[in-house]
Amino acid sequence: MPNGSRCPDCGSSELVEDSHYSQSQLVCSDCGCVVTEGVLTTTFSDEGNLREVTYSRSTGENEQVSRSQQRDLRRVRDLCRILKLPLTFEETAVSYYQKAYQLSGIRAARLQKKEVVVGCCVLITCRQHNWPLTMGAICTLLYADLDVFSSTYMQIVKLLGLDVPSLCLADLVKSYCSSFNLFQASPSMPAKYVEDKDKMLSRTLLLVELANETWLVTGRHPLPIITAATFLAWQSLRPSDRLTCSLARFCKLANVDLPYPAASRLQELLAVLLQMASQLAWLQVLKLDKRSVVKHIGDLLQHRHMLVRMAFQDGTAEVETKQQQQQGQGQQEEVGDSTFGLPKRKRPASPALLLPPCMLKPPKRTHTMPPDSVVTGDEDISDSEIEQYLRTPQEVRDFERAQAASRAAMSVPNPP
Repeated sequence: MPNGSRCPDCGSSELVEDSHYSQSQLVCSDCGCVVTEGVLTTTFSDEGNLREVTYSRSTGENEQVSRSQQRDLRRVRDLCRILKLPLTFEETAVSYYQKAYQLSGIRAARLQKKEVVVGCCVLITCRQHNWPLTMGAICTLLYADLDVFSSTYMQIVKLLGLDVPSLCLADLVKSYCSSFNLFQASPSMPAKYVEDKDKMLSRTLLLVELANETWLVTGRHPLPIITAATFLAWQSLRPSDRLTCSLARFCKLANVDLPYPAASRLQELLAVLLQMASQLAWLQVLKLDKRSVVKHIGDLLQHRHMLVRMAFQDGTAEVETKQQQQQGQGQQEEVGDSTFGLPKRKRPASPALLLPPCMLKPPKRTHTMPPDSVVTGDEDISDSEIEQYLRTPQEVRDFERAQAASRAAMSVPNPP
């Protein structure tokens, strides 16, 4: 440490001398800040006139990387290495962060948002290279809030003008299912719960495709759907040994986190399977429920396209038209049957609507203000509040006289 100097940027005393183009410089070994730099001469006339030109003036490179930017660049590289991304992904993510840091809205943002930008740049890089990675996974690694992350992600994509494709659901299913510890026997994993990876993955993909066709995936986070589909696929491959296992225990055995809405997605998938099972003749006599229908998932998935068309109808207009036609035909059938003295035939029930769950079960609307609390302007004003509305001395005197008259009236005894 020459002359007891300290770095003006980080305050470190670890200063070393470094020669750059034969010019001695004093550099901080902790943050890389150039404390003092040597001088260069640009032309022979400058040397002759003894006019020294500093290195930063001669090259125009007078901007230094701040400590926060250096820290975040290291975080970008560390996150890429944790996710085991290729080196090209790491370089692309670093370049995106450097571009984002030049934006005034990002540079002046708080530390929490800058840390989120690190994950956004990595996620954008993975999406562009079709690498299966979810926003929730990065939020878990960074301990970041999902709402803050999603808004920052959209802001960066818009400001940088990037073209980011949507996530491929099939690739995400393959990547997420591979993290389940269900494919090798261990002391904590009984042999009856171990399953072949290829069989389980293929059936999970079919269940996720079924969920996508029946509006269970649209507008929702994919991981709860995939978790529920994986659980059903795992149960259906050996139902005799696994029907007693719950979803929570399954996730604990597989060493994965149980997403909060996964139980609701599981019930919705079972409801769709029951509706499809009602269209198969050999399953109608069994009177299936949400537990026993798991045994027949293989048959249902084998004929899923036909069963979905038979069990559901797409669109309300088409349903209303067909219902009107069926009502007209039913009236004609009833008249004809009564003419010939035959019993009336019962019209079959119309298929259920194929609509998103948010339309089948709309959320209850909460009133922002109850009818009793509507402000009309005729409400009484309390004595403590009325003082805020008095402005002139005359109003104050009138208010004091009214208060005195009110107290006097209350003190007068009632006649016997």
